[in-house]
Amino acid sequence: MNGDPTVGGSLGWLVWFLGEVSFRWIPGTVIALIGGGDQSLGTPPPLAPITAPVTTMDVTNYLASASDPTIYSVLYADWNAYTALATVVCLAFAAVTTYSIIRIRQIRHMEHQLFMATAHTVTARDISKTQLRWNHILEQLGTESEQNWRLAVLEADIMLNELLDIQGYKGETMGDKMRGVDRSSFNTIDVAWEAHRVRNKIAHEGMSHFMNAREVRRVIALYEKVFKEFRLIN
Repeated sequence: MNGDPTVGGSLGWLVWFLGEVSFRWIPGTVIALIGGGDQSLGTPPPLAPITAPVTTMDVTNYLASASDPTIYSVLYADWNAYTALATVVCLAFAAVTTYSIIRIRQIRHMEHQLFMATAHTVTARDISKTQLRWNHILEQLGTESEQNWRLAVLEADIMLNELLDIQGYKGETMGDKMRGVDRSSFNTIDVAWEAHRVRNKIAHEGMSHFMNAREVRRVIALYEKVFKEFRLIN
């Protein structure tokens, strides 16, 4: 086992490592620890510090001189079996260790993904504030409350006003801003005018302006066309 073998991948390295442990490191440690035997029994004197790698033959010679002949003969006869058993046990422990490391890495990776998913909520990651406002308008539209319908139209008109500001149109009122619109860059301006007029009726006439579910859905659909042109909503 002297010298490093040519390593042909992870398996080759593992076999080389186990060989080093089994036939160089462990025997050297055993010889160093057991070296102080009883002289009256014929055991060898304490060994000098080990400065060179210990080979299998060194271990065999030491056991032959330090052991009872009967015990040594049994040990010598079954040495290959002991070596094979030790190798199998080491390989089994190495396989369990490798599997455990892989599983721990997989679990840590899943924990990291769950943490990232929790830290970045769906709202914060995928939905803009404008889209959230629009979703709220649609929720109001889906109720049976006429008051909620009116609020949905008023909120949609506020979003339209903000859109005009973003596009750079100036004016004291929304009507002034919409009259200054460049039709070539605002294809749904007529649709926006129609929806805004309904909003004005709601704002000026209050509850006297009757609204039904069908009319509200039609008006909200007008706002939706405008917002989709400028990709404010999906």
